[in-house]
Amino acid sequence: MEGGQPLVYFDNAATTQKPKQVIEAMNSYYENTNSNVHRAVHTLAGEATEGYEMARTEVAAYFGAPRDHLIFTSGTTEAINLVAYGWARANLSKGDVILTTEMEHHADIVPWQILSKERGIEIRYIPLERDTLTLDMEAFEIGVQEASLVCVVHTSNVLGVRNDVERIIELSKTTGKKGSGAFVMIDAAQAAPHERINFVELGCDFMALSSHKMGGPTGIGGLFVKPEIMETMIPFISGGDMIETVTLEGSTFQKGPQKFEAGTPRIAEAFGWHASVKWLSKFDMKMVHEHVSNLAKMTAKKMSSIPGIRIYGRHDLNTCSGVVSFLHDSIHAEDLAHLLDSGGFAVRTGHHCAQPLMEALGVSSTARVSFWIYNTVEESDAFIDYLTSIVEKFG
Repeated sequence: MEGGQPLVYFDNAATTQKPKQVIEAMNSYYENTNSNVHRAVHTLAGEATEGYEMARTEVAAYFGAPRDHLIFTSGTTEAINLVAYGWARANLSKGDVILTTEMEHHADIVPWQILSKERGIEIRYIPLERDTLTLDMEAFEIGVQEASLVCVVHTSNVLGVRNDVERIIELSKTTGKKGSGAFVMIDAAQAAPHERINFVELGCDFMALSSHKMGGPTGIGGLFVKPEIMETMIPFISGGDMIETVTLEGSTFQKGPQKFEAGTPRIAEAFGWHASVKWLSKFDMKMVHEHVSNLAKMTAKKMSSIPGIRIYGRHDLNTCSGVVSFLHDSIHAEDLAHLLDSGGFAVRTGHHCAQPLMEALGVSSTARVSFWIYNTVEESDAFIDYLTSIVEKFG
């Protein structure tokens, strides 16, 4: 940090810091293997292509899936849009119902709203239980019965709540669309950093996530899709590398993930993501989850004793993530963040790309601290001390 100011990074839900292995892997690609992929036959091109496709194999394996289940995207947002444009536009029509929730990130709301206006598809939102700030599962059990597609966030980036995605998928498959079963898309961006998810065992049809929230680089993420569903999807972006043949009369497309990866892909980023999952594989993810969850519980408990501080979320649950959203009764969230920053604490403020959730909470924004692997109890204690001093001075 400039000027030698110590920095405590508590904005991990937005993006994580990168281990040196990730940076070294990307630098090594640029220094030693820089070439485009899937094109030339020279040595560098072969090495780049091999490394890029090995990244697909290893990242997919980390999530319990074969390599042909993973489409590389720019991140969770593009992955969800790929479902909306590539699958939903080819498979849903007027009269179909998309079921989602009040706690979704904008990336899992806006694409469906655009689709709804375009195709006359109905969107229904499952509310929160106001006393627990968890998903109203009774409402879900009713709403899912007419749903063709269910889109649910695995873990909230605001509340830290982990939804019962296993139950949601089971209900969707057994009772959705009047018993014939609904398709399910899971936004796993906030879960992947602290929970080992097996896509095949989970049983959803689509799963979207981002590299940069789990120690990898920005600019790359993925959409996991069952191959038989991938065959029913149309290209979202078209151009070079996703085609088999192009004539003046028409074109034919590649099969599998490459059908949805037009143009020069995110090669260095794939090398970096591969390095991040290799690094994360050395950790016991149950212990990682316990670490971040306990930090959130401890921090929320201590913050709740500071006069004027209000905490949002369920930090008494063992399933909660390392996120604590809060407000002060008289100090504006943005002012509070600037004051914390002056003490070396990096926190997030705003609506967190979840304005419908803010409306449900009755606020326009919150401040948020979020923890990951490298955060410590000592950092949390220092944060509590500094926050207390701010409230004593300005509250």
